[in-house]
Amino acid sequence: MKLRVRLNRLTSRVELPGEEPTLSELTDHIRQTLLPSQGLSANTEFSLSLNGTEPLSEDGQTLSSYSIVSGDLICVILPAQVVAVSSSGSTEQTPNNAVSQIQTQHTTSVSYDESSNSSSPIHSESLESEHTVTSWEPMLCSEAEDGQAPLSLELLYHGAHSTSPSDAIIVVGHQLMLETGFTHEGYELQSVDMPTEWRGAAGVYKLKYSHVLCENSLAVLAAVCTGPTLVINATLKVNEKAYAVGKLCLNPSSYVTNEWPGEHAAAAFKDLKKLSRLFKDALAYPLIAAAREAMALPVAFGLPALPPELLLRVLRLLDVHSLTRLSMISKHFHNTTSDSTLWKHLFLRDFRGETNMEEYRSIRKERQRRRQTLSLPPYASVDPFHIGPHFEPLVPGIIGGVYDQRPALPRVMLPRPRRDPLGLIRSYTPRSGGRDKGFI
Repeated sequence: MKLRVRLNRLTSRVELPGEEPTLSELTDHIRQTLLPSQGLSANTEFSLSLNGTEPLSEDGQTLSSYSIVSGDLICVILPAQVVAVSSSGSTEQTPNNAVSQIQTQHTTSVSYDESSNSSSPIHSESLESEHTVTSWEPMLCSEAEDGQAPLSLELLYHGAHSTSPSDAIIVVGHQLMLETGFTHEGYELQSVDMPTEWRGAAGVYKLKYSHVLCENSLAVLAAVCTGPTLVINATLKVNEKAYAVGKLCLNPSSYVTNEWPGEHAAAAFKDLKKLSRLFKDALAYPLIAAAREAMALPVAFGLPALPPELLLRVLRLLDVHSLTRLSMISKHFHNTTSDSTLWKHLFLRDFRGETNMEEYRSIRKERQRRRQTLSLPPYASVDPFHIGPHFEPLVPGIIGGVYDQRPALPRVMLPRPRRDPLGLIRSYTPRSGGRDKGFI
């Protein structure tokens, strides 16, 4: 059984052998391991408590008799004088163990170093300080930053004994399925061990789940390694019929670090937020939706499952273009988006007008069309008295020119366009001396 033990604001992980450990075994383990690591004597008197105030009694009973399960937090209560001495000693000297390597910042970082004063490793998770913000640890994979992992994943990864990065990805996938509400066949809801026969030969994995919202349906996750890619297929079995629901291709190196051979999930994984989002959107939630649709059950989550009042609150935040596209998805959305109160809100939000109208949707459409018309750029103005090109002067002022030889010819000729294919302009040749350009 794996437990968390808090001593002097330090939470440590403790693992007890056997299926039904007793309270005395836990007390002896704390006396031999945790007390020396804090600089306390093994003969120090202390008591154990679940809530930090009420001590547990009757050492001969098992932990399960106190409703203690794996992952629970056990508080160590020390006498007042011992607490004062230990707190003053900790401010004067720095302990030479894993506690000295814990970083108390705004985000808690977990360190995994072996203690030099004890025979068993103590893995510190968080350290609370009177002068710092209270430590915080993620509960879900979607909340974990790099270097962090929820306790459920830590316990699951510790007992999985992964042999490859693909094994580590399957362990995270199993944890994400449990977070979504799936339970593996024949196992408890809060099991800290991987199912039997989850890992096959030649990189093949197979897991079977059921869900309380899917009644008698069975969800199957089958994964296989194809080179550097891990392909995960989700299949749904309802009334002896199989339906392919989703497929997800992942590169394990994108989410698994080089420290995956260890037993600590916080050091083995990275970018758990993205992995959680991809896995749940591609496999977990589509499985629930497909199962309920196959059994003709109402929608359990998403926008269609919201009450009408909450759905209207969401829809009024959208723009009109998105609202129109949403109305074409289903009859339910079409009826909801036709609500007059919704269009009244959109009209008053985008335009100013009276509030005693009836057809707000048609009025808003007309106002929008008018706004678009007024926003168009004006047409380019055409000047009817546009001044043409500058022509040659009527009197050239040169004696002996063409105007002197032929006074009957018009004084001004319009210039021909350049390279006119229909014109009769002949090319200039040096041999003619330019005589072909004249009128003679």
